[in-house]
Amino acid sequence: MAYPFQLGFQDATSPIMEELLHFHDHTLMIVFLISSLVLYIISLMLTTKLTHTSTMDAQEVETIWTILPAIILILIALPSLRILYMMDEINNPSLTVKTMGHQWYWSYEYTDYEDLNFDSYMIPTQELKPGELRLLEVDNRVVLPMEMTIRMLISSEDVLHSWAVPSLGLKTDAIPGRLNQTTLMGTRPGLYYGQCSEICGSNHSFMPIVLELVPLTYFEKWSVSML
Repeated sequence: MAYPFQLGFQDATSPIMEELLHFHDHTLMIVFLISSLVLYIISLMLTTKLTHTSTMDAQEVETIWTILPAIILILIALPSLRILYMMDEINNPSLTVKTMGHQWYWSYEYTDYEDLNFDSYMIPTQELKPGELRLLEVDNRVVLPMEMTIRMLISSEDVLHSWAVPSLGLKTDAIPGRLNQTTLMGTRPGLYYGQCSEICGSNHSFMPIVLELVPLTYFEKWSVSML
């Protein structure tokens, strides 16, 4: 999860988030180079009086400053489109979990099991145990197996919500009357925190999401204990 005064992204826990981090660094480097060039040209214009009118009117210069931005846009657009298609791809999920947003809590249903469903409420501050995180801990965590493709079906029963877990690169809107889907695959075990990212009402900031990724054997034992 994020730590105090963190400026960058959280550590990637899924292949999609790793791709997003690479794309972020790639785009940021292009923006940094463009900003440095513009700053250099502005500083030259402010510190020197030398001008060359024939250069400013040259056809070659106009050709360069037309083609160069087009090339830069292509270098940004191609990786972006690749990641967009990767995020929408569904590859034979091993498990399906249906997530419903309510005011103001989440409910989860493991559709591959007959009676495995529960509600997930935020734990009030006065009931927190030592070491638990304020406004992020829930009474029922979503336990999922790691290194397996999992499909999340996301919807809402009242207003707009948004199911988001930053370290997994997930953010999907929960819309009443519409069933959205996304896939996740965690590469290592641990606890991963998220929150509702839609302004859905007065308790909007009190809809935390906690995913607990565990090995498959532990998940099987948990699922049997919950049934």
